[in-house]
Parts: sequence; structure tokens; C-alpha cells
Amino acid sequence: MGKDHQGLRTVERYYEDYGFRARELKREGKKIIGYLTAMTPLEIISAAGFVPLRIKGNVDEPITKADTKMETIVCPFVRNVFDSALKGRYDFLDGMVIPHTCDSLGRTYDIWSYNIKLPYFHFINIPHVTDEPSLEFLKEVLRTFIKTLERFGGKEISSEDLAKSIKAYNRNREMMRRLYELRKPDPPLISGIEMTKVLVASMGLPVDESTELIKSVIDEVSEREIESSDRSPRIMIVGDQIDDISLIEIIEKRGARMVMDDISIGSKVYWPDVPVTEDPLDGIAIRYLRMMKLPTLYKSSSTYEETLEERFGHIRQFIKDYKVDGAILFIYKYCDPYGFEVPALKSYIESVGIPVLYLEDEYSTSTLGRLKTRIEAFLEMIE
Repeated sequence: MGKDHQGLRTVERYYEDYGFRARELKREGKKIIGYLTAMTPLEIISAAGFVPLRIKGNVDEPITKADTKMETIVCPFVRNVFDSALKGRYDFLDGMVIPHTCDSLGRTYDIWSYNIKLPYFHFINIPHVTDEPSLEFLKEVLRTFIKTLERFGGKEISSEDLAKSIKAYNRNREMMRRLYELRKPDPPLISGIEMTKVLVASMGLPVDESTELIKSVIDEVSEREIESSDRSPRIMIVGDQIDDISLIEIIEKRGARMVMDDISIGSKVYWPDVPVTEDPLDGIAIRYLRMMKLPTLYKSSSTYEETLEERFGHIRQFIKDYKVDGAILFIYKYCDPYGFEVPALKSYIESVGIPVLYLEDEYSTSTLGRLKTRIEAFLEMIE
């Protein structure tokens, strides 16, 4: 008889009541800093003694309040999250950090800070090119960020604090990559629905608690036996912050297996570690500017083919390692960075022999019904 594991049960609680643990920590006297996007340097927030919490919206709830204060051409994800904040979902936050990753965030920062009254608000001016001057610029931006956190927390952030935080986050990423390894068998030991819940639960926890939770899930699902079954299509999903299981349910209830992702709460944040450098800030800057595989970071090689390989080569490797049969690009409407990348990305994936389904939709379950037929037809095509 296996052990009485609690990992997935804990994940379920944190997924269903997102922010539950942060609210507990708030009552214990901890300061909670909300943040948006994968470009926020969590190592610095944690080194300051604060608990970072990645902000998500509510895909089951219509946008009402946000559309009275923000243009409707702003991407639906940003509007939905802003709507949730206006409705008090994150009233336990002590502060918020917004990096400049796209116009929908960069051009709405003032709207956020004016309407969401918090003791601390900070905008991180992330550059979009990765050359040497940009790296130096980012390090200065991060030094300013550190100073604001020091003033807010009343505590100096030392190099030792940063190094310790980097080590904790690199360990967290290593543990999550170990969990991803359990998606390689056929069938995988952890479903796409379960994995999505783990990713969401983890982004709402302090780093050490997240690492322990991931480890407990690994211990639990590793005891599962790989059952022989009819060969099912193995699917990879590509997109930004897909933080709800509704889309994954459509895919897996049709009999396919969600075995890999290239999304901003998944492999995009858990693959690149912070390199160990003499000055910890150098390593943080290098990771976030040069190692993240995000469409907002411009990387150019001498030829177009080399540029494609630089931007999307990791996806080709994922397809090989996870034996992917088909890819689904799920892009939010009005998301210019991801939208502009679709033609090149779609043709690149198809060039390695993998069929692609491109979907553009809202950050809402209300519109998924119209996509269900297209997804089912795609899966039937590759069976």
C-alpha cells in the first residue's frame, strides 16, 4: 500500500482558493507583494523578506468594473486581472510590481496605481533588446528596485540575501523540472489538468513552500503505475499565462494527453536558472534579459534561420523529448507580442513535422464552447 500522500490534495485547495496561503501569511504579519508576468525578478522580492504572489484573474467571471476605467482594446488578460483587483480579490496585498513587458501593462501602470490603493507600487522598466548596453541599463533598473524595497521594508538587501534567494529559486526550478520529467512516459504519470493546478498553486506560495509542495507531488505521482493503453495524441500548448484548467479539460476529456507546455507560468519560468555570478545582481539581470524565452525580448542572429532557432529551438527540443504529436497555440486577443510571433512560430513548428492548431480567444470560459469543435477536429486529425 502506498503512502498517504497529501501533495495533490494540497494543490487542489490552493488552486481552488487562490491566495489562500498568502492570506494566512498576511495574518501572521508577512508582507505580500503582488506581481504580473514572468519578467518580475522574484529573487529580489523574496530577498527583501516579502512574499511574492503572481496575480491571476477569474476566467469564470465577466469583466465589469475594469471596462469603466481601462480601454477595451487592452488585452483581456490584463483587463480581467485588473477587474479582479478592483473587486477586492487582492485586498490583502501590501504592494504590487508591474514590469514593462508589453503596452497593455506599460501603458496602464498609472491606471493600476491610481485605482488600486496600496502602500507600495513599482514599475520595472525592462528593456526589450538583449545587447550589452541593455544589460547594464537593466542592472541599474534593478538597483533602483532594490532601493525602493529597502525603503518600504526598512531593511537592507545584501548580496548574501540575494545569493540565498537565488539558490532557493534555482532549487525550486530544479524540482519543477523533475516533475516535468514525469510527463515523458506514455501515458504520463501526471495529467495536464493536475500539472496546471500544480503550476497555479506554486505561483501563490513562498518559494520554499512551493518547493516542498512540488516534491510531495513528485513523491505521490511517482508511485503510480504506467498503465498500458491505446496510443493517445500527445499535445503541447504554447501561449502566455494560461492559469485555468478549462482549456486543458477540453483536450484531455477528448482522450489526448497534455504532456508539455511553453507558457509563462510553466516551462518559460522553470527552465532558465539564475547563473551563479560574483555579483548576484549580474546573474539575475542575465537570466531575465537573455535567458527567458519570451516574445517581448528581441534576439537577432546573422540569418533569419538562426534567429528562429534562437527564439524557438527550445520548443523543437521539447517536441523531441516529450514525443509531442501536435501543438496548440492559444493566444489572447489584442496580445501583440504573442500575436506578432504566431506566423513564424507556427511555420517553425510545422517545419519539424508537427501539426499546429492556432486559436485566438478571450481570457474567459464563456468563449471556450466555440473552440471545442475546432480542438476536437484537430485531435481527430492527428489520432
